[in-house]
Amino acid sequence: MSRAEPETAGSGTPEAARTPNPLWSLGLLRGELLITFRRWRTLALLGVLAAVPVLVGIAVKIETGDGPSGGGGEGPAFISQISNNGLFLVFTALAATLPFFLPMAVGVVAGDAIAGESSAGTLRYLLVAPAGRTRLLLTKYAAVTAFCLAATLVVAVSALAVGALLFPLGDLTTISGTRIGYAEGLGRALLIALVVAASLVGFAALGLFVSTLTGSGIAAMATTVGLLITVQILDQIPQLDALQPYFFSHYWLSFADLMREPVYWDDLVRNLGLQALYAAVFGSAAWARFTAKDITA
Repeated sequence: MSRAEPETAGSGTPEAARTPNPLWSLGLLRGELLITFRRWRTLALLGVLAAVPVLVGIAVKIETGDGPSGGGGEGPAFISQISNNGLFLVFTALAATLPFFLPMAVGVVAGDAIAGESSAGTLRYLLVAPAGRTRLLLTKYAAVTAFCLAATLVVAVSALAVGALLFPLGDLTTISGTRIGYAEGLGRALLIALVVAASLVGFAALGLFVSTLTGSGIAAMATTVGLLITVQILDQIPQLDALQPYFFSHYWLSFADLMREPVYWDDLVRNLGLQALYAAVFGSAAWARFTAKDITA
C-alpha cells in the first residue's frame, strides 16, 4: 500500500509494512508539529496569550505610577508584588491565564486534532501504512502536549520581558515571607511554567477524546471549551465539594505552593497525579474510539 492510498478495513497488510522505523515516526511527529504551529489559528492563539502579560503589566504600571506598592499573596494576588519585582509578573500572568485562556487555547487545538482532519477530508489519507491509527493518535497527542508547553512558555517569556522592561528586578520575597535570590526566583519561575504545562495534559487528552467522537472540527472545539467552562463553574459550587477534587481543574493553581519556603508539595503531587489519571483514562477512550471508528472522510 502506498502513502497515497487510504487505509481500508481488512486489507491484509503485512505486519512488517505496519512497523516503520523510529526515524519515520520522528518524521511524522515533526510534520505534525510544523502543521500545528504554522496554522494561523495557532499563531493567533499564541499571540493572544502573549498579549495578556503586556496588558497586565501596563495596567499595573499605570496603577502604581506613584511608586511601588507593598503586600503579598498567592495566585492572582501576586499582582500586588509586581511593582516591587517584575519577576512576579510571570506568576501573575500564569495565574491569570490558567483558569481559562490557556486551557481554552489547548481545547481548540486538541478538539481540532482528529475532527479537523475528518472535516477537511484528509483523515483517510493519513491512515496509511506505515502510520496506522494508534501511531497517528499518539502523534496528535504529542503535538497537542507540545502546544501546552509552547503556550505556557509564551506567557512566561512575555511576562518576563515585560516585567524586566517596566519594573525593577532583584531578590524576591516568597509567600512564606523569606527572601530568595533572583537566580533562584528564575529557576522557580521555570519550574512553575513546567508545572502549569503539565497541568494541561489531562484536559488535552479529554479534548482529543472529544475530537474522535465527531467529524466536525468546530463542534469538537466548541464541546471541549464548553466542558472547560462547565467544570470551572461546578468547581465553584460548595455543595459539590466532595466531587471537586476529581475535577481536572481543581488543583491548577497549586503551582503557587512553589513560591513557599519550604515548598508545599501535597497539592502539587495531587494535581500531577490527577492529570496523569485523566491522560490515561481519556487517552485510552480516544484510542478505543478511534481504532474502532469507520473513517469515511
